[in-house]
Amino acid sequence: MSDVVIAFFVPTVVFLVVVAPLWILMHYRSKQRARGELSAEERQILETLAVRADRMAERIETLESILDAETPGWRGRLAANEYSRADS
Repeated sequence: MSDVVIAFFVPTVVFLVVVAPLWILMHYRSKQRARGELSAEERQILETLAVRADRMAERIETLESILDAETPGWRGRLAANEYSRADS
């Protein structure tokens, strides 16, 4: 009887001490990645890109206002060129 108990006891202890903690750790790590949370570094990169995009939008608005002042019909010519390229 004691041999049977040892035969089941040893693998159970090994499973609970080694396999189960690793299994739980990997499970919750995959859950975190599945949620799509960003790391601190990724969040910083995203914030930097957002600031750059805002600056670029301001620059584009400034350039468009300059073009509107210096060349009033530039938007219409741009649209006409876009349509002529689509026909080609």
